[in-house]
Amino acid sequence: MKLWNVLFRRKRGQGSSQQRKAAKQDGRSGTAASRDTGEGLSGDVDENLRTIVTELGGSDDLTIRKIGVDGADSSVVAFIYIDNLVDSSTVNQMLLHPLMSEIGESSSGKSSEEWYRKIRDRALAVGRVHELRSPEEALACILEGHTIVFLQGSATALAADTSGGDRRAVEEPGSQTVIRGPKESFTESIKTNLSLIRRRIKSPRLRVERKTLGRLTQTQIALVYLHGIAKASIVEEIRRRIDRIDTDSVLESAYVEEFIQDVPITPFPTIENTERPDATAAGILEGQIAIIVDGTPFALLAPVTFVRFFQSSEDFYQRYDIATFLRLIRYVAFFVSMLLPAMFIAITTFHQEMLPTPLLISLAAQREGVPFPAIVEALLMEITFEVLREAGVRMPKVIGPAISIVGALVLGQSAVQAGLISAAIVIVVSFTAIASFVIPAINMSIAARLIRFVMMILGGTLGLFGIMSGLMVLLIHLASLRSFGVPYLAPLTPFVWTNWKDTFIRMPHWVMKKRPPTIADGSNLIRQGDDQMPNLPGRKSKF
Repeated sequence: MKLWNVLFRRKRGQGSSQQRKAAKQDGRSGTAASRDTGEGLSGDVDENLRTIVTELGGSDDLTIRKIGVDGADSSVVAFIYIDNLVDSSTVNQMLLHPLMSEIGESSSGKSSEEWYRKIRDRALAVGRVHELRSPEEALACILEGHTIVFLQGSATALAADTSGGDRRAVEEPGSQTVIRGPKESFTESIKTNLSLIRRRIKSPRLRVERKTLGRLTQTQIALVYLHGIAKASIVEEIRRRIDRIDTDSVLESAYVEEFIQDVPITPFPTIENTERPDATAAGILEGQIAIIVDGTPFALLAPVTFVRFFQSSEDFYQRYDIATFLRLIRYVAFFVSMLLPAMFIAITTFHQEMLPTPLLISLAAQREGVPFPAIVEALLMEITFEVLREAGVRMPKVIGPAISIVGALVLGQSAVQAGLISAAIVIVVSFTAIASFVIPAINMSIAARLIRFVMMILGGTLGLFGIMSGLMVLLIHLASLRSFGVPYLAPLTPFVWTNWKDTFIRMPHWVMKKRPPTIADGSNLIRQGDDQMPNLPGRKSKF
């Protein structure tokens, strides 16, 4: 019996009968099952230890500690754990020391039931202790970082939660920085991430549902939402999609995202990801469901709309007028990143009459001697900048920025001097690349970069007619997208007036009285009281 099959059937018992049957067939391929999964633990400590060691292949990081008493022929208590998955101080102080003290103060004449009750109720000084009655449960708990305690004569083992080990501390976000706002980010520990959310939403309505995905990785995930605010139908749909996932491994939240998203063939993201606890808490308060995956600092938020990707956490920490100005800049930058090179190619190739005469003469002088048409030189420069951008990301941090900046300047200047490209196209491509960094969500920025190449080809072959045709197809595609049943372009279409207070502009907090009705439960939309406007001088207060 393979270990991953044992763990899969224990953790994924709530799955469909077809999934369990497939897992059973996979687990028993190659060699026959050595023991029926319904077989329980033995009353002999040594036999239970041999079973665990055999299943784990005698791994070197498996630690076993046996404790005996005077006059006893065999060990009375033994505990086993994987060294790198537990907190050593917790094992020593909360398990080993209390166990040895209890056994040292007692005689060997007690029955196994008395030993079991004494150790369960008094000796294990940890918060979470539960009983195990099968080797499969013991194996699963060991691989989660628990310490298993076996007692001589008892067919029931105890699992103490001692998970720990080296973890990255809570640090400042690396991909979603803000000038004003919290400086905390998620880590790779699901326990830490859940605690960061709990500290921000201290409500008994906050629900956390744990699940396990991956037959081999046994990755823990958690659904986090507010009962009564998140739509029950959306919660159930997310739960259903996650339960049907049947895969060997889940190493990052992107694995889950690709399995549960509505439309797999689209450049636009239909599930939001963030490493900021405050952004996750804000989404949960508006009715979104967060999916926390162990082993990654990026949480998923669903459902999501198109305008959500242009909102930054800092929008709600700055004054509303400043936030509105910055948000409008992001929308402009998105269209610049997507359309500027295509517009330049179309106008200079097909619609020169649209340019002022001095500018037209200047562009014509720059292009004198350039051997390539505008679309070819634009594509060459765009590909060059994409290569430099990727090289800057993959290079070591010390030399990465220098390579990207110096490489762009040197290559651009050298290409202009060599007569391969014009100076104007270098300016256009450079400004386009800078505009793509303004978009807060990196996945939306990547979508704009992909669409840019399609628009450049349309602009170089059909001019402005091709660009407008591409925009029409793009708009139809956006209108057809859904995120767990929520229209992707809401509140633009369908038109929801109450949501416009936080779409292109950001109204003051005291104006945004209701939650988004397209996401939140319709029975609980009010999030603040009436007349929350500041009591200005000369204004009569109702209180």
